[in-house]
Amino acid sequence: MKSRYDVVVVGAGPAGSTAARFAAMGGASVLLVEKDREVGIPVRCAEGVGEKGLRLVVEPQERWIDRVIRGAYLYAPNGVRVCLETNDIGYVLNRKVFDYDLARMAAAEGAEVLTKAYVTGLLTHDGAVNGVRLNHLGRLFNVQCAIVIGADGVESKVGRWAGLRTHVSLHDIESCAQVTASNVDLEDTHCHFFFGREIAPGGYAWVFPKGNGVANIGLGVSGDCARTKPAWAYLEEFLARRFPHVSVLTVVAGGVPVARPLKRLVADGLMLVGDAARQANPVSGGGIVSGMIAAKIAGQVAAQAVREGDVSELRLKEYPARWHAQEGRAHERFYKLKEAIWRLTDEDLNRTAETYLRAPAEKRSLLGLFATALVNQPKLILEAAKVFV
Repeated sequence: MKSRYDVVVVGAGPAGSTAARFAAMGGASVLLVEKDREVGIPVRCAEGVGEKGLRLVVEPQERWIDRVIRGAYLYAPNGVRVCLETNDIGYVLNRKVFDYDLARMAAAEGAEVLTKAYVTGLLTHDGAVNGVRLNHLGRLFNVQCAIVIGADGVESKVGRWAGLRTHVSLHDIESCAQVTASNVDLEDTHCHFFFGREIAPGGYAWVFPKGNGVANIGLGVSGDCARTKPAWAYLEEFLARRFPHVSVLTVVAGGVPVARPLKRLVADGLMLVGDAARQANPVSGGGIVSGMIAAKIAGQVAAQAVREGDVSELRLKEYPARWHAQEGRAHERFYKLKEAIWRLTDEDLNRTAETYLRAPAEKRSLLGLFATALVNQPKLILEAAKVFV
């Protein structure tokens, strides 16, 4: 490890490794640091991505994919099932392999990767960020750089240390719990989503198949609701009711931001990407691909800014401008849709499923489902159309 780099990336998840790779590809010297002892562990994710979005950043590799997904089944509170088929196939990933390979790809482009490295603070000069304080295996280091990219997840400290407002209200965070289980008996070419106030108030439950009877089974509960009953309690009840005979292989819990993206993603010498920047889809909570798309842009902008010798907030604003044009506008619309969806009662959801199934099969689509649910909110149907059409 050197004492100075052009770019230091904090966090080696998909967003961090992608930012490091593209910054290195642009000619920057890059240090990618990860607090855990191994990249990709622990897995705190349902592991689902869309192929189309993933290809915007990286070519999928067979070794990353546990299961190819052809559509989704949505279950109303009364048990009525709606099938959604899409043209965009999905993948349930093996995140351990996927994350490991993304970090390896960054290293292949010249980035240095350091695990078991805790960033304990930022270095600053004249109000601008110019490095990190690092604890690596009990030894303390100051590492200087031109730009720090914070990819340290939903609990990000990097943004707060730089003075950015990263606070998320309880209303805009999902408290999640998940198990990976065997002996799961469901169609494994589709993901399964379960809705209802008793199942997951302010959220939903999911089953993401990984093949051979193994699946990720989890749920997210609105932070407002989790104050009185934790997500794990809801998941235990869901498992007992729907999957009483599965064997639990792993257990994980955490928070997922379902908020609007941060208003400020950059400061002098600093950028935020992924969950640290609140870039997860507010409706689904999925953040792998959206974070990687943002990180690709951030890495490109960082490398160019270093070459120009200008890492001011004004110069780095190219990143949020490009991200907003590509993804951010859709996220704003998804947030409006989320707010409307979570106001729906169980009766509304049951009626939506039953009405949707009465439509001819050739007229059923994701947009049609939203239109059925939001029939009394035409402005929001238009917002949905701008996303899905």
